[in-house]
Amino acid sequence: MTLSPSSFVYEHDTDTGVATITLNRPDRLNALTFEIYRELTDAFVELSTEPGVRVVMLTGSGRAFCSGGDVEDIIGALLGRGREELLKFTRLTCDLIQAMRECSHPIVAALNGTVAGAGAVMAAAADIRIAADTAKIAFLFTRVGLSGADMGAAWLLPRIVGFGNASRILMTGDFVDANEACRIGLYHEVVGVDEVVPRALEVAEQLAKGPAAALSVTKNALNCEASMSLRDAMQFEAEIQAECMEHDNFKEAHRAFVEKRKPRFE
Repeated sequence: MTLSPSSFVYEHDTDTGVATITLNRPDRLNALTFEIYRELTDAFVELSTEPGVRVVMLTGSGRAFCSGGDVEDIIGALLGRGREELLKFTRLTCDLIQAMRECSHPIVAALNGTVAGAGAVMAAAADIRIAADTAKIAFLFTRVGLSGADMGAAWLLPRIVGFGNASRILMTGDFVDANEACRIGLYHEVVGVDEVVPRALEVAEQLAKGPAAALSVTKNALNCEASMSLRDAMQFEAEIQAECMEHDNFKEAHRAFVEKRKPRFE
């Protein structure tokens, strides 16, 4: 199975195991269309089982990461539609974020510029965010009369920056500059704009060298445990850790320690 999307650029480095998705509408600040939503969702579903892929890097071309839904191709087209058609679209957008969170591989976002609207939620859905110092971010939904709870933003953001910061960001719709986003934990690192993709790729390659099965289990636990009781979480973690201990990667880590070398994980 090989991805061949028409609405964005896909590359897979078989040597490192890093698959890169590049949003590629720089003249429109990488705004999303109906087609891009569908192809991105399908891609993240398929990447979970794509042979040789261990980590996914998501970035944009030009001076923006993603400015959200295209005003002409999406927002204008939605005006005047009935409830069922609107619900079909909002479910489409939520499907993308769910596919990102359920993708079995870590996702590293290289935020090369402005991050807004749906682009901000996509960034929040990534596991690690490396941002350019020009990458201001805004969840703009209330600015256009919509709920700030869009595409899972009200689920994701409090888990990243805390309830108070999430309330302010989602209710005001204000842009947050890169340094402030890093200070509150929304970004993991801020670097120069020319360094953002190389640095994100470095992080992605580091993760790709790790134990893929254990990283997948960790991501799933982060998705699930927030809604569990402490007792249920302890039981869940005991079971998944016992399962990981049966994996060859656990044995390889021990061998590498004894032989004083770096482990070579499957």
